[in-house]
Amino acid sequence: MAIMLIYMEKVGYQDHESASFVSFRFLGVLLFAFPLGLLIKGRKIAPFFKISSIATPMLSLVILEAIDHQNDILLYTSLFLWGLSFTGIQITALPYILRNASKESHTEAITLSYSTWSVAGIVSGIIIYTLNLINPELFNEKLILQIISILGFGCAIFIFNIKHKEIVPTLTSKRLNLKDFDWKIIIKALVPTLIIAVGAGLTIPFIGLFFYKVHGLDSNQFAMLSSFATAIVFIFVIFVPYIKNKLGYKLAIPLTQTIAILALITLAFTEIMPLEFAIYIAMFAYVIRQPLMNMAGPMTSDIVMKYVGEKNREMMSALTAAVWSGSWFISSLIFQILRQIGLQYIYVFLITAGLYFFGVFIYFLLILDYEKKVKLGEIEN
Repeated sequence: MAIMLIYMEKVGYQDHESASFVSFRFLGVLLFAFPLGLLIKGRKIAPFFKISSIATPMLSLVILEAIDHQNDILLYTSLFLWGLSFTGIQITALPYILRNASKESHTEAITLSYSTWSVAGIVSGIIIYTLNLINPELFNEKLILQIISILGFGCAIFIFNIKHKEIVPTLTSKRLNLKDFDWKIIIKALVPTLIIAVGAGLTIPFIGLFFYKVHGLDSNQFAMLSSFATAIVFIFVIFVPYIKNKLGYKLAIPLTQTIAILALITLAFTEIMPLEFAIYIAMFAYVIRQPLMNMAGPMTSDIVMKYVGEKNREMMSALTAAVWSGSWFISSLIFQILRQIGLQYIYVFLITAGLYFFGVFIYFLLILDYEKKVKLGEIEN
């Protein structure tokens, strides 16, 4: 998706136009997330993996053709459907892990799931950089992204060969309704995610454009930088269970996130630095920010799922995806407006940093409440 935005810039789309199109990807997730959360309650999850394993890479190829022909209607439609398809992986993965992994290995299993995405990011970054290095004229952004999309079909081979018998929780009542969920607890757990997601939506989807437009980093160069940063993410995330056990949620989450936010602020200020080596400061800040920001993911997911309890997990997973996508949909529109009026990236990133700080503070309050409930025996640790 990051390289796709650079590709769109090269074929003639302005960054605020790209933001408008990308917002429809998040709109698809937003509209489908809540119904999917209700749908998977007490049902098998594996079929959703199977559908997504075919539909997601297929729609990726359609998106690329729509960009190439500048067919706006097809681009809006395919990105919207891509968002729908991606929910089959994004929302269902965590409940599937929590159902089928032993309670003792939940943190490790969630960490492994996060690490899988990191490995994919490393591999795709290397592919983009290597192919461009071999023949930059032949292997342009479109062909490279087509190759990666076709490779995506390979996941279907593994998905359709899962032999594990899925554990499906029995519903307490045959008819599922909204009263089956503890909404007060769910909403309380969603608030910090909502705050952070709004900020992230202003920055993460457009970080490739920032490096391209501000520092002149082309798609192959950004792909290699992203691949290196993701490799660091992978190494750091692997150690999340150890860090969590050593420092505890109360220290590990705020500490890693605060350092990551400071790195983001540094990255933002490189836009106005009158220095030839500002690009290297930006690259360093990006590489620092990525692993530290991503380290919190497995920990916050683990604590939130424990906080809401077993009967709320599927709905919590669905609403988390809806909140992220809904926030990113709104943030993409805000980004579009801010860039249209000529606001520099530095101010957009600083808004993100402010929202991050507030979100981390709310997470800290949630952790305190979680630990209090554990001591009172209201939550099983």
